[in-house]
Amino acid sequence: MEIPAGLKYSKEHEWVATEGPVATIGITDHAQDQLGEIVYLELPSVGDKISKDDPFGMVESVKAVSDMYAPISGTVIEINEDLPESPGVVNEDPYGDGWLVKVRISDASDLDDLLDSEEYEELIAQEKE
Repeated sequence: MEIPAGLKYSKEHEWVATEGPVATIGITDHAQDQLGEIVYLELPSVGDKISKDDPFGMVESVKAVSDMYAPISGTVIEINEDLPESPGVVNEDPYGDGWLVKVRISDASDLDDLLDSEEYEELIAQEKE
């Protein structure tokens, strides 16, 4: 299972990559593995505000329907337009072409609450116990 260094992770299994005031958000390799084959994604619209720890979308797989929780607060500035037609990209490349949304961060201190790759790896190990 892949857990790239340099990203931040939420306890709800979303990842965040930051570039200045913009954050790219996706679901982790662990999350897509647990979900199984992803068949549908419901994403927010450009211009929507998302709030840390609140649902911002939904992922449906062959196993379950799950909310996705915002790891940070901000305004959606871009969504991955390819996903409605090809949701399986999230399974194939969760940290690359499977990204979900790009958000203009409203409170950079939100990032302080997220886990680094080592902490996230420990979280997954604890969940498996």
